[in-house]
Amino acid sequence: MTEFTPFVRTDMLEQREPPAGQRGIILWARENLFSGPMNTALSLIGLVVILWLASHMVPWLLHGVWNANSLTECREIITATWGPDATGACWAMVRERWHQYVFGFYPMDLYWRPTLAFVLMLVAIAPILYQSLPRQMMWFTALYPFVCYWLLWGGTIWAPVVVLMGFGLFALVFRLLVSGLGVPVSAGLGLVAAAAWWLLVQTPLSAAIHSVLPVGLRSVDSDQFGGFLLSIVIGVTAIAASLPMGILLALGRKSDMMLVRTLSVGFIEFIRGVPLITLLFTASLLLQYFLPPETNFDIILRVIILVTLFAAAYIAEVIRGGLAALPRGQYEAADALGLDYWQAQRLIIMPQALKISIPGIVSSFIGLFKDTTLVAFVGLQDPLKGITAVVRADINWKGIYWEPYIFAGVIFFLICFGMSRYSMWLERKLKTDHR
Repeated sequence: MTEFTPFVRTDMLEQREPPAGQRGIILWARENLFSGPMNTALSLIGLVVILWLASHMVPWLLHGVWNANSLTECREIITATWGPDATGACWAMVRERWHQYVFGFYPMDLYWRPTLAFVLMLVAIAPILYQSLPRQMMWFTALYPFVCYWLLWGGTIWAPVVVLMGFGLFALVFRLLVSGLGVPVSAGLGLVAAAAWWLLVQTPLSAAIHSVLPVGLRSVDSDQFGGFLLSIVIGVTAIAASLPMGILLALGRKSDMMLVRTLSVGFIEFIRGVPLITLLFTASLLLQYFLPPETNFDIILRVIILVTLFAAAYIAEVIRGGLAALPRGQYEAADALGLDYWQAQRLIIMPQALKISIPGIVSSFIGLFKDTTLVAFVGLQDPLKGITAVVRADINWKGIYWEPYIFAGVIFFLICFGMSRYSMWLERKLKTDHR
């Protein structure tokens, strides 16, 4: 019988790399592209499509011309440089008309005003997006809408100041009455007082102060707005206003008070059942008929109000989904702590519901910003249809097609992609579980 002598290795084997087929890009391709017959066939078809698109698009992009005064001159440069059968993009149109895509027909000597307003907007939203910044910056965030309006539209500085006084009156009435009448009644009376101030006092008071201290900027009409300036004004304003309105509508839809619940449900279902373009036509054509004669209600303001209401209805349903996802124990915990309804919502319920609803809220915001291009149907010069139509109507750029749409599409993509990435970063930051 053969005897086996046991042997124990006294040194470790050197670490070696796995075989070439089990590491790197080869392993990734085997697992993701060629893991089975169907996956392999789809991968090969996709590769053929990508190669076909690249063979047509890459030369067109590489042959692009940036210095020319017309489409005809672009084509002559492409023919002289790459041959008679070559094609190329005429980016000279972007170089010559970029200011119209950004500012519309805003006076060129006043470009500093929307530029300053955009820079200040970044400063104003910074403390909202990043909690690590000093909370004292929120005071500037609250004042920014009035500063922005004055910079963009101009006129006397006392008009936004007197409007701001109306909000101060609301806060004063609310603070004086909240301890005795509660939050809803105090807020309602505060709104009545502020509305009376804006309707009866604002115009004569601002005119009287301006007659004594004439401080202001040159006025700019709304029909001179256009391009991404118009899209950002409508989109950012509607986003900022629709979120708190959506929260109130979501709470109203879940309220135990029948009147509040009925009004909230009716508003949400009506707005969600009507296309946005219908509301825009209402803002442009019909709303003026219900106002007193000779009333000048700015078209951009009308559009902002209707777009805000439209977005608030969708945000309300997104937040209602977040509220429904919370377990009943969270509400019972708030009751056990002795919190009233508004304290429970502010400290316990709503922070968790908003965290759950972040993807849906940001998706609604992205869709809202892209929907600002629909204002072209009510006569406003959006960057995608309005300004592009103006550019293509110029005899020098007659016949150009892809370049203006690609330029506008890239800008929209960068803005929407930035919102999406911020949403993902915020989700990771607020994530508390370890799964």
